[in-house]
Amino acid sequence: MKERTVLVALGGNALLKRGESPDPAVQRENVRRAAEALAPLAKEYKLVLTHGNGPQVGLLALQAAAYTKSKPYPLDILGAETEGMIGYLIEQELRNILPPDVPVATMLTMTAVDPSDTAFENPEKFVGPVYTKEQAGEVGNATGWTFRQDGFDWRRVVPSPEPVKILEMKPIRWLIEKGAIVICTGGGGIPVVPSPGGGYSGIEAVIDKDLASAILAEELRADLFIMATDVEGVYLNWKEEDRELIGETTPRFLGENRHHFPPGSMGPKVDAACRFVEATGNPAAIGSLEEIAEIAAGSAGTIVRRESETR
Repeated sequence: MKERTVLVALGGNALLKRGESPDPAVQRENVRRAAEALAPLAKEYKLVLTHGNGPQVGLLALQAAAYTKSKPYPLDILGAETEGMIGYLIEQELRNILPPDVPVATMLTMTAVDPSDTAFENPEKFVGPVYTKEQAGEVGNATGWTFRQDGFDWRRVVPSPEPVKILEMKPIRWLIEKGAIVICTGGGGIPVVPSPGGGYSGIEAVIDKDLASAILAEELRADLFIMATDVEGVYLNWKEEDRELIGETTPRFLGENRHHFPPGSMGPKVDAACRFVEATGNPAAIGSLEEIAEIAAGSAGTIVRRESETR
């Protein structure tokens, strides 16, 4: 009987690496490699998966903008589309690897945000493909989108409000109790806000996947929360020659060195790890997807623990 629950948040690189063509075949091949890395964990743990969707949302927005006779689809609908698309790819590739009696389920997930969140006044979440500065200017003039520099490239930025509540917690728990591998909260979830008359309505935003995954992991009381990305872990002085990989650490140490982790890259992952550890007392980890089994065993990546449990 599997007792321990592990939540793995797959970075956008699991589907589409920087500079790759967004062709379905490219994304499927990347997902296939991710599924191969994740399959061993499914044999040992109750496995819950989340994923990014920044490149896919940006791509769908560009496609929608090409239909000049209709209004572009809002980001909440594009988020729902990518949850279904990416969930399908992950679910199918896992099914192709795992024994046929292992249930895998994808759930469209809504995440409530605060409509007065200051993020709506300061868009900073990168979505979509990379551009040169000149290309970004042309697309921005044509669409009204906001662009910012991302490394050596330029990308569209959209509001990224803090996640407040995941609305589908009950059915997610039901599926886990029945032994299913659950794929949910993709791209941080579909962004919604409370409606004045009750219920919820969609809003133009993209929620940070790692922060939403931390809330999900906390709600599930996960035994381990892993954020899988394309680097070995969290570094001090990341862009310098003397950069240093952080092995085992604590929320306090990461907080004291917060200036090393920029908002547009490792910052949200560090914040999500610290929040989860402080809320539950259970460990969080950040590291390479290729080393996911070693990360789960505590022998790779950056492992964040409570102060009293560090070695």
